Amino acid sequence: MTLIHITTWFSLQISLLKASCTNTIKELHNWMKPDKVKTSVTVFPASAEIVPEPLGVILVISAWNYPFLLSLQPIVGAIAAGNAAVLKPSELAPATSSLLLKLVERYMDNSAIKVVEGAVEETTALLEQKWDKIMYTGNGRVGRIIMAAAAKHLTPVLLELGGKCPVIVDSQINLKVATRRIIVGKWGCNNGQACIAPDYIITTKEYAPTLIDALKAELEKCYGKDPLESKDLSRIVNSNHFSRLSKLLDEDKVSSMVVHGGLKDKSQLKISPTILLDVPEDSLIMSEEIFGPLLPIITVEKVEDSFDIINSRSKPLAAYLFTNNKKLKENFVKSVSAGGLLINDVALHLAVDTLPFGGVGESGTGAYHGKHSFDAFSHRKGVLYRSFFGDAPARYPPYSQGKLNLLKALLSGSLVRIARALLGWA
Repeated sequence: MTLIHITTWFSLQISLLKASCTNTIKELHNWMKPDKVKTSVTVFPASAEIVPEPLGVILVISAWNYPFLLSLQPIVGAIAAGNAAVLKPSELAPATSSLLLKLVERYMDNSAIKVVEGAVEETTALLEQKWDKIMYTGNGRVGRIIMAAAAKHLTPVLLELGGKCPVIVDSQINLKVATRRIIVGKWGCNNGQACIAPDYIITTKEYAPTLIDALKAELEKCYGKDPLESKDLSRIVNSNHFSRLSKLLDEDKVSSMVVHGGLKDKSQLKISPTILLDVPEDSLIMSEEIFGPLLPIITVEKVEDSFDIINSRSKPLAAYLFTNNKKLKENFVKSVSAGGLLINDVALHLAVDTLPFGGVGESGTGAYHGKHSFDAFSHRKGVLYRSFFGDAPARYPPYSQGKLNLLKALLSGSLVRIARALLGWA
């Protein structure tokens, strides 16, 4: 990665984080206001509201791929909601982890925010403590470990995991724009090492050759004829992940399906943007989240068949559709269950603070961003206010059939039934 590439990648994190801080400062007074709610005739006369209050002490365990943003954006929400927080940055991004420790100690209130560095041993020790909420960003395997640890203390969790994020590509679209957006969403996002990066494409058998040719042409424009020498292509984070991706690519039933790329350089920890066509459904690459630069394309007879393929799998963190067909868009939104949906682009929903960002099913539980962060780290406390006026004798013993009729009427909330009960009781 060049200095320009690193600066751009880091600036993206900082700009999104800064926008989150600015929006929170601007809107916090509104988020903190109690929400007035209606009451029923059963409790008349009364008023009611929902009051947000801090949960207490929050543990945030963040990821390595966007180590600044994914560490501090949850902290913004936790602190805005009035909590104290402990941040455990990922040990796979040691430079950022060390920087976060220094910056938090120097510039933030250490009675409210602490950073704990370390790896498995330190994380295990943290999980043995009782927290008021735990947030983890990462993979499902570790997510299960965190849920099991949290269950011992009945601690609620917010899990941002991942999954196999699909991209449906229809024909009759602006193919150049679509391919460029897929490329930046897949390979521009840490060379596929992002939870919302496209994991596989679904398109029709008829349209697949056209799409592949367009992807090849745009990839060459972005990364040159020798992408392994491109200074704009991110490395794989470490040798373990490089070996894992190599195993996916080298599987016998998969290696022959490569239609573009497939180049590897272990010394640089680089794998070129790789496109595969019609890999077997039972292959490793289709059974686990790729989290890297490999992009399988699955073909179907009709684009509408894509929905069944997606819904037959675990629910993804994000699902994408490129189309100009209004009915297809409507059916996509209605039929596909995912953490979030995006039509005619990739990954940009992450930047919209008014949308909740989170998973569903195996892709996560809970959501944050903007007010959703404030709500995620708050308890919404219901409060009912009554006066001493309007006390109903029917509530109190000794009970009679008339009192029982009145109580049933009150619980039903029907003014007509209440009136009849009162007349009968009288």
